[in-house]
Amino acid sequence: MDSKDLVEAINQVMPYGKYKGRQLLDLPEPYLVWYHSNGFPKGKLGSQLALIYEVKLNGLEGMLRRFQRKP
Repeated sequence: MDSKDLVEAINQVMPYGKYKGRQLLDLPEPYLVWYHSNGFPKGKLGSQLALIYEVKLNGLEGMLRRFQRKP
């Protein structure tokens, strides 16, 4: 993973579900904790969700907001 992958994950839009249309960095932490407990989806989206979970778990969300583009 490189910085490009991180910026891409931050700006990825959730494609389905209750939070469809939200950027992954804007997903509520309990939603990401649920995925962590029940399993992230397979593929790129799952990897991105797992990365954002780690970002929030480690308190890095605020520091990374400056890389977030407006949808």
